Amino acid sequence: MRTFSLLKGQPVFDSVTGKTIGVVSDLQVSDEGSIEAVIVDVKGFFERDRFIHFNDILSFGKDGVMINKETLHTGFTKTNHYLCHHHGLLGQLLYTTEGEKLGIVDDVYFDENLGTIVGYEVSEGFFADLSEGKRVINSKHPLQFGEDIVMIEIDT
Repeated sequence: MRTFSLLKGQPVFDSVTGKTIGVVSDLQVSDEGSIEAVIVDVKGFFERDRFIHFNDILSFGKDGVMINKETLHTGFTKTNHYLCHHHGLLGQLLYTTEGEKLGIVDDVYFDENLGTIVGYEVSEGFFADLSEGKRVINSKHPLQFGEDIVMIEIDT
């Protein structure tokens, strides 16, 4: 299991040449709660962000991500959900489907082998984080993305 905060900023390497392609900048998340793609901030002045489908990643190492450069794509859609870009999930208010405020989404835990999100780290504010720590919310149900909030069904 890995968190996005540990993955963000890690270098992405071409497994054939060993060349650094760029760094991880974001994750693209499906409506079902799985990771569809990793967004790579490519080196170079005129380069744009690229993406690689999650299933095309060869390995997630402790210090970098290995891919085959041939599987890197351009033109990812902005209609999907992201963790950081385009009003992403991080920083959004998280509520239960019953209307209980859980806090602000601060990080995401995911299974790097399956690409499924297994938990959401939420913050209830600076002082609450200091005194109680951040909470991790686990659910087998995908998030529901609303205009103003994100909702999650909690298993009872």
